[in-house]
Amino acid sequence: MNRVSKIISIANQKGGVGKTTTAINSAAYLAKNGRKVLLVDLDPQGNSTSGLSVNKHALKTTIYDVLVNNADSKDVIISTKIKNLDILPANSTLAAAEIEMSNFDRREKILKHALKDLDYEIVIIDCPPSLGLLTINSFSASNFVMIPVQSEYYALEGLSELLNTIKRVRVALNTKLELLGVVVTMHNKRTSLGEQVVAELKKHFPAKMFDTIVPRNIRLAEAPSHGKPISEYDKYSKGSQAYKKLAREIEKRLNK
Repeated sequence: MNRVSKIISIANQKGGVGKTTTAINSAAYLAKNGRKVLLVDLDPQGNSTSGLSVNKHALKTTIYDVLVNNADSKDVIISTKIKNLDILPANSTLAAAEIEMSNFDRREKILKHALKDLDYEIVIIDCPPSLGLLTINSFSASNFVMIPVQSEYYALEGLSELLNTIKRVRVALNTKLELLGVVVTMHNKRTSLGEQVVAELKKHFPAKMFDTIVPRNIRLAEAPSHGKPISEYDKYSKGSQAYKKLAREIEKRLNK
């Protein structure tokens, strides 16, 4: 029986949009709100792993072993320093997974099978910046996709491809997959371009935009190098307040 209540993929094939920052800090604030949360690092860069103070280079087993070597997820999951927050970690070994998984039966649903017996209220998956087999696995396992979008000139570039991938997965692999919402990240409200991008996104996603807009914030950028989510690094910063608000919005949408 699947005991996981809700699984959310955080995805954008465009790199550098605050995807991992959103994954780590949303997960941390949901955990601080009393939810039992698992963060799944599905990015070979392993930044969600190191961003929660786990030494990714010293790991003996990672999500690679879960996907490729049939390791039990429960044996690979690590408790973090944040109460209620665990991580299924990754490092650079994951880069080989897509090639090795390509010959497996039901290769698009390996992650879904790996997560099915876990006991968490919310699972957040930090997807790689691509639309390959790892991301397809994440979408197949998830109830929702959440898209972080940087408020800059090329923000909408590639979004149609991402949305088409979500549609294809919904038709072929996971009829329950929904778009949870689009969140603007790294926003500079002092530029007219940033405001134009927000207006354009609202036009494209009128019912799916999160009210929270995450600002460009130096404290958010610093926190991962200290192995801490922003709630632990500088809870009074503008970035921290934004993710605290975003976590409440996520809970509200999950409870609908």
